[in-house]
Amino acid sequence: MSVYVGNLSYEVTEDTLNAVFAEYGSVKRVQLPTDRETGRVRGFGFVEMGTDAEETAAIEALDGAEWMGRDLKVNKAKPKEDRNSFGGSRGSFGGRNRY
Repeated sequence: MSVYVGNLSYEVTEDTLNAVFAEYGSVKRVQLPTDRETGRVRGFGFVEMGTDAEETAAIEALDGAEWMGRDLKVNKAKPKEDRNSFGGSRGSFGGRNRY
């Protein structure tokens, strides 16, 4: 499982984020998605910790904490949802019933 970290400064690096989470346990991986066009960090990331207990400790300590001038949003990452090409599950385009 991984931890979602939102409201990150655009100046953050994988190394700086790793250092913050390392205070709460072993960090297995850090991912900072970047914008395809600009290459700039998108303002959120994911951190994989060694154990669930380490994840919980990091979430409890860092959620709402100020870091690099921003209030962090930290919680368990949710699995990526499948996106269908119709934009909804109501069975019609745009989610409007035509009946």
